[in-house]
Amino acid sequence: MAHRKENLATLDPVWTRICEEAEGAVADEPLLGGLIHSSVLHHHSLEAALAYRLALKLASGEMSEQLVREIGDAAYAADPSLGKAARADIGAVFDRDPACHRLFQPLLYFKGFQAVQAYRVGHWLWTEGRRDLAYFFQMRVSEVFGVDIHPAARIGQGIMIDHAHSIVIGETAVVGDNVSMLHSVTLGGTGKEDDDRHPKIGCGVLIGAGAKVLGNIHVGHCSRIAAGSVVLEDVPPMKTVAGVPARIVGEAGCAQPAMSMDQLLQMVPKG
Repeated sequence: MAHRKENLATLDPVWTRICEEAEGAVADEPLLGGLIHSSVLHHHSLEAALAYRLALKLASGEMSEQLVREIGDAAYAADPSLGKAARADIGAVFDRDPACHRLFQPLLYFKGFQAVQAYRVGHWLWTEGRRDLAYFFQMRVSEVFGVDIHPAARIGQGIMIDHAHSIVIGETAVVGDNVSMLHSVTLGGTGKEDDDRHPKIGCGVLIGAGAKVLGNIHVGHCSRIAAGSVVLEDVPPMKTVAGVPARIVGEAGCAQPAMSMDQLLQMVPKG
C-alpha cells in the first residue's frame, strides 16, 4: 500500500496532497467526514471528484445529479486538458489567495474555482457542438455561483477569481493564462453587434474588483486594471490603468502582477 501511494504521489502530486489534507481535515472535524469522504476520499482522481462535486452543485429538478455527473465524467475522459487546467487553477488559488491554506479548499469551498471548472465543462460541450447543453451549464453556473461565463469564451489556465460575485465574461472574450480577477468584473461588449465584440485579456493580468473592460480591445500581458475602472481602449503590456474612463497611471509595478496581487497604485506625478 505504501508503494502504491508513493507511485500515485509521483504521478499526481496535486491529487495526492488533496487526499492527505482531506484525511487530516476529517481527523480535525469529524462532523465533516461525510462531506469530505463523498467529495474527495471516495474518488480515484481529481477529475472524478470534480465531476461529482459539480454534479452536486449544478443538479436541479431540470437535470438530475447523475446526468450532470455523467457529462462531467465524459468531458474529463475526452479532454485531458480539463484536468490539467483544474490543477493549474488550484495552484493559482493556493498561491494567490491568502485565505486558501490547503489545496483541497478550492475543491470543496471556493465558488470561484468551482464556477471556472463548470465553465470548462460547458466550453467542452460547446466545442463538441452540444450548444443547448452548454447553455444549460451556463445558466446553472449563473444561478448557483453568480458567475456568468459564456461557454464560447476562451479562458486559459492558472485562473484565480477571488470571491467571484457577479463575474460576467462574454461570448467572444479571451482570457490568457495566469490571470487574476476579483469580484464584479465584467468583460463585456458595448452594443448589439453580433461579431467579435469582447475583450482579449493577455497573460498575467490583474483585474481589480468592479472593473469593466468593454468592447473588442486588447489588454496587454502583465498589466493591471485598478478596481472600479472602465476600460474602453487597448492597454499596453505591463502598465497600470485606472479611472472612468481608464487611463495609464503608471507601470505595472512588478513583473507578474497577477501573481503578487498587488493592487496599490503608484500615481504618476502631475507635470
